[in-house]
Amino acid sequence: MTEYDEIIARTATDPDEHLRRMIDWHFDPRTGSRFWLERAAKLDFDPRAEITTVADLRRFPDLSDDLRHVPVEDLIPAGAAGEPFDVFDSGGTTGAPKRIVESVSRAQNADWVADVLGAHGFPDRGNWLHVGPSGPHVVGRTMRRIAHRRGGLFFTVDMDPRWVKKLIAAGRGDVARDYVQHLVDQIELVVASQDIRVLFITPTVLEAVCERESLYAQLSERLGGLLWAGTSASPETLRLIEEELFPNTRLAGLYGNTLMGIAVQRPKQEDDVHPCVYRPYHPASIVEIVDEESREPVPYGERGTVLMHLMFRDMFLPNVLERDAAVRIAPGRGDTVDGIADIGPVASAEVIEGVY
Repeated sequence: MTEYDEIIARTATDPDEHLRRMIDWHFDPRTGSRFWLERAAKLDFDPRAEITTVADLRRFPDLSDDLRHVPVEDLIPAGAAGEPFDVFDSGGTTGAPKRIVESVSRAQNADWVADVLGAHGFPDRGNWLHVGPSGPHVVGRTMRRIAHRRGGLFFTVDMDPRWVKKLIAAGRGDVARDYVQHLVDQIELVVASQDIRVLFITPTVLEAVCERESLYAQLSERLGGLLWAGTSASPETLRLIEEELFPNTRLAGLYGNTLMGIAVQRPKQEDDVHPCVYRPYHPASIVEIVDEESREPVPYGERGTVLMHLMFRDMFLPNVLERDAAVRIAPGRGDTVDGIADIGPVASAEVIEGVY
């Protein structure tokens, strides 16, 4: 049994049992949030009596748009009153940002990702450099947690992805490119004086980093781990990064967002067709690849739309149809959870990826 197999076996939980616990928690008047208790009264079914399997979650309406304006106090479960909660925003790609509350769930997700990175061969020690957004986005705190769990000091270069998307939408691509160079300038200052061993970055910014010969030379020599996320990357781009640009560095991808949590790339298997297959943090975060109209899962190997169900103790959000398309992949060896590959915006979506 490999290290990854042991991680999967250790965290395996029956999804229907987990679902029933979360339904009881979020719809019990003693423990549920005002958000869900008020909305439950308007449903044409009784969640505690009728939602018993994962497939039943599709009966819920997609209420994620409500997160753009609802008072965040309404989202906190009564049973968790008194616990410390944080508030995080989505990227605001499709309009006003959506907000979630969180107490412990994202830390648990991050710890699982940190363990999976160990199975990828990421360094057990060494400084991390995070090139990505911090507040109000959850990713900055998540990466800090992962770095600390893997024994690293945490350096940051902050970015504002909303500003870059605004520039691109306004036709000011030259200013957006200047902003990317501003990010690379800051990366260069950190790398020049600090021993960075793990880098978290988006493919877009990594491309700009590699265009600076001296900076690229330092990173290609030192890095033991390269973690990428944010903007999508083609199979050819991933092959270039892994085989030619950083052949001596362990590479792994992350897929997720503020609402979904994090799915991490599973270690490659011999029969993998796609260079990067993600495995969600199941069953707290269930990701289905579905037909956009019927919301039924597409066959393995086919492309569909990402449908997400979030089932954490501190936040419940079912039946959210994302703006991403992906290929549904059969579970890996020793697993029962579908994989996700080849992620990109759905064809009908007008999405500006920018730098994250």
